[in-house]
Amino acid sequence: MKHSLIALLLSLFILPGLGHLYLGKKQKGFALVMAVNLLLLVALFFVLKVASPLIGAHLTDTPLTAALITEKIQPYSTWAKLLLAAFLALWGFSLMDLVSILRRGDVAPLD
Repeated sequence: MKHSLIALLLSLFILPGLGHLYLGKKQKGFALVMAVNLLLLVALFFVLKVASPLIGAHLTDTPLTAALITEKIQPYSTWAKLLLAAFLALWGFSLMDLVSILRRGDVAPLD
């Protein structure tokens, strides 16, 4: 019971896939952690893509207005929503899979 709770807390609050790794499901846990890292890397790319013209405008003393910021963010809003949906879906899948593993009792004894 204690190990099940720790695995759920790891996957719920820290990173999807850590609970799988904690329970010894190394391949699935590693795949989930890598997928989350890939999504975070893509998110970082989009943040930098949006921020670069804004930083450039600031360095050239162009006033940063709400209209300018909205203009730079708008082309990426759909991608940002899709990225957030993919991240939440991956997190949900990780939790549901972990719960199904725990219900089946498909866990190696941890000492």
